[in-house]
Amino acid sequence: MNLGTVHTTIENHIATVAFFHPASNSFPSALLEELSNEFSALHNNAGVKVIVLKSEGDKAFCAGASFEELLSINSKQQGIAFFMGFANLINEMRKCSKLIIGCVQGKTVGGGVGLAAACDYVIASEAASIKLSEFFIGIGAFVIEPAVTRKIGKAAFCQLSLEATEWHSAKWAQEKNLYAKVTENQVLMSKEAYRLAEQLAGYNPQALKEMKKVFWEGTENWDAVLKDRASISGDLVLSDFTKEALTKFKK
Repeated sequence: MNLGTVHTTIENHIATVAFFHPASNSFPSALLEELSNEFSALHNNAGVKVIVLKSEGDKAFCAGASFEELLSINSKQQGIAFFMGFANLINEMRKCSKLIIGCVQGKTVGGGVGLAAACDYVIASEAASIKLSEFFIGIGAFVIEPAVTRKIGKAAFCQLSLEATEWHSAKWAQEKNLYAKVTENQVLMSKEAYRLAEQLAGYNPQALKEMKKVFWEGTENWDAVLKDRASISGDLVLSDFTKEALTKFKK
């Protein structure tokens, strides 16, 4: 199983965190853990004021959970551990003292939508359509729901969840406040992201830190909430329905 990579560069107080996996930038547990650890380290890095998060390539931003690893789960303990990877990542991004600018260049599914929602500000390209396909494969977007609902509201989350086979455009995502801006292409997206990052890096870092706390007020119970959600998903992934759906979908 290819575990993927996380690569971080720091320049002018801006950290760029780029993740990659050959299967459309999907997330096996090892990659989730590595990315979580990176946000934890940047939280404590006094030389960093702003973080830009992106994935490698010019196609999919993130395909969500690794189907290969989902199929390999054969106990509830393994299932909970896998979904806690998403819970831990969301929580590390939430707790990170640095503002996170997300760059979404292409299609994103499931956990990838949760990743975008956990950013403080997202700039996307017109190709960045989204989908929550979890119902289609027999589970549900339980772990990422708090992050997604915080950004787009419960009604829009319900729509995404129920329309599990439908893509929703970048424009739709912007109208629902998942994306702050949508650009014509990836090049313009990147330019806009770093323009904003450079501007923010020139502000008082203490003011940025305190404002991030304000942005995330009311989420202090997420450690417990996301753990409970991971338990729900850990049960569902073991069902015959889900195993069969994952196998068919993979083929």
